[in-house]
Amino acid sequence: MTQPAPTTEAPIKVLLADDQALLRSAFRVLVDSEPDMEVVGEAADGAQAVELARETGADVVLMDIRMPGTDGLAATRMISADPALAAVRVVMLTTFEVDEYVVQALRAGASGFLGKGAEPEELLNAIRIANAGEALLSPAATKGLIATFLAQGGSSGEGPDSAEYAERLAALTVREREVLVLVAGGHSNDRIAERLAVSPLTVKTHVNRAMAKVAARDRAQLVVIAYESGLVRPRVE
Repeated sequence: MTQPAPTTEAPIKVLLADDQALLRSAFRVLVDSEPDMEVVGEAADGAQAVELARETGADVVLMDIRMPGTDGLAATRMISADPALAAVRVVMLTTFEVDEYVVQALRAGASGFLGKGAEPEELLNAIRIANAGEALLSPAATKGLIATFLAQGGSSGEGPDSAEYAERLAALTVREREVLVLVAGGHSNDRIAERLAVSPLTVKTHVNRAMAKVAARDRAQLVVIAYESGLVRPRVE
């Protein structure tokens, strides 16, 4: 395993939320083996996860969707709704790549999701990506999957938040809307830069401005808003 270059930055504080103690232990060993991250707490249910997120100042929460009592979805909504936890990123852990709650998780405020069967490097990379504020969609969870779930949920710009989203989108420049559509299409900043013949830094600036204008917590929320508003239409192949 290639070790990250030495850094003087504080390690990423990771909170583990899963009702299976054995799985939490395995994740702890993996995370604590990395010099740029550390486990700061373990929760057996969603309510405890929210409490520990506040107490530990966690940067990233690895959250199981299905837990007894307060499940991962409810816990994620609570974290997203708490201004004091605005910087906390939630990565949902699913048993199957095609999980019926995937889009609900993104709507609740999760930065993305990852299958529990992911390789160790994928999990560690997921933590780093989420901590950086990027959208996390595992390789098997393609943009087509997200679009399919949104289509099944009836999201076509006619939901209860469509008017509010439309108002927010109206504040975007033509270029910002163009970038948003490409982001929703699953393209990376580098790929978008190639398509628009600009620098990746310019793309990042447009993405950050779009996120601020539509009040998106991170890139994942930007994608959800693009679909929910009807700016991007789901395509079921």
